[in-house]
Amino acid sequence: MTIQENISLKAYNTFGIDVKARRFVSITSFYELQQLLKIEKDFFLISGGSNMLLTKDIDRLVVHIDIKGTSIDREEEYAVYITVNAGENWHEFVLWCIAENYGGLENLSLIPGNVGTCPIQNIGAYGVEVKDTITKVEALEIETNKLVSFSNEACNFGYRNSIFKNEVKGKYILTSVSFKLTTKKHQLTTSYGAIENELALHKIKTPTLKNISDAVISIRKSKLPDPKEIGNSGSFFKNPVISKMQFLRLQKENPTIPNYPVSETEIKVPAGWLVEQSGFKGKRYGDAGVHEKQALVLVNYGKATGNEVFQLAEKIQKTVLEKFRIPLEIEVNVIA
Repeated sequence: MTIQENISLKAYNTFGIDVKARRFVSITSFYELQQLLKIEKDFFLISGGSNMLLTKDIDRLVVHIDIKGTSIDREEEYAVYITVNAGENWHEFVLWCIAENYGGLENLSLIPGNVGTCPIQNIGAYGVEVKDTITKVEALEIETNKLVSFSNEACNFGYRNSIFKNEVKGKYILTSVSFKLTTKKHQLTTSYGAIENELALHKIKTPTLKNISDAVISIRKSKLPDPKEIGNSGSFFKNPVISKMQFLRLQKENPTIPNYPVSETEIKVPAGWLVEQSGFKGKRYGDAGVHEKQALVLVNYGKATGNEVFQLAEKIQKTVLEKFRIPLEIEVNVIA
C-alpha cells in the first residue's frame, strides 16, 4: 500500500476529466483497507469512476477500491449464490455469469463501472434492476472499522436509489456484493426497449442468456459512446416519473411522447426524449456536448472541464423545465 502525491484522476473516471488528487492510494485487499482506516478517516472514494463528474481537484486522500475476487457460496437445484468483491469490472462479471449459464444479469450487459458501485444507484436497464438479484451487500463501517452486512431489504432499493445514496452515505465502504442467480428455468426479460426487435432481426425465437446479452450489447453500442473513445458516464439524467394527470396534459400538446406506466397513477417519461425535443441532441459547446445518437448522454470530446459539463447539464435542466414543466434529476454523482 503506497500513497502517491499529485496524481491525475483522468484515467480513473469515465468522463476523462483531468483533475488531480493531492494524495492517492490504490487498495487491493480487505486487509489493506482496514489498515488504512486505522490511520485515515478523511478521504474520497473512487472505484470504476463510471457514475461521477469531477469538477475540481481533490484536496484529500483519494482511495481507489481495487479489491478483486469472485466466489460461489453455494448451489441449489435452480439457483447459485455468488459473492463478488467490489473491484471486479461489472461487464466482465456479467459475461462470466452468461458463460456459466447463470441467469438474471444479462439485461445489464455493458454497463460501465465496477461491482462495488452497482448497489449504490441500483443500476438498471431494459426492464431489469440489479436489486432483483442482490441478496446482500457487505461494507466496512468507516467509524468502527468493522464489517457490516446489509440484506436486500436493508438496502432500501428504489429507482436508481439505495440507502447508500441517502441515510448511510459516506459512512461505509462497500467491499462485496452477493447475488442469487438462476441456473435453470431462467426468467428472461425481452419485452423492454428494442430487445425484441434485435432478436427478431437475427431470427431468434427462443433466446438464450447470451442471445439477450448480445442484443443488449448491440443496442447499447449503437446508441451509447464508448468511454474509452469519448468521455461520458452513460445516462446523465434519471427518467422522470410524473402523475398520470400531468402526462395526459403533456400528451395533448405532444402526441408522440413516449411513456412507460409505473402504476395506475404514475407514468415514466424518457429523459432522453425530453432533452432531444428541447433541441440539445448532438449540440456541442466547446468540448462539452450532448451525444449525437443518445440525448441522455453528456460527453467530453477531449478537454472539457467538469464545470463545463455541469453548466451544460444545468442549461438542459432549465430548458426542459420551461418547455415541459418537468424537473430533470441528475443521475451522475457531481463532485463540486
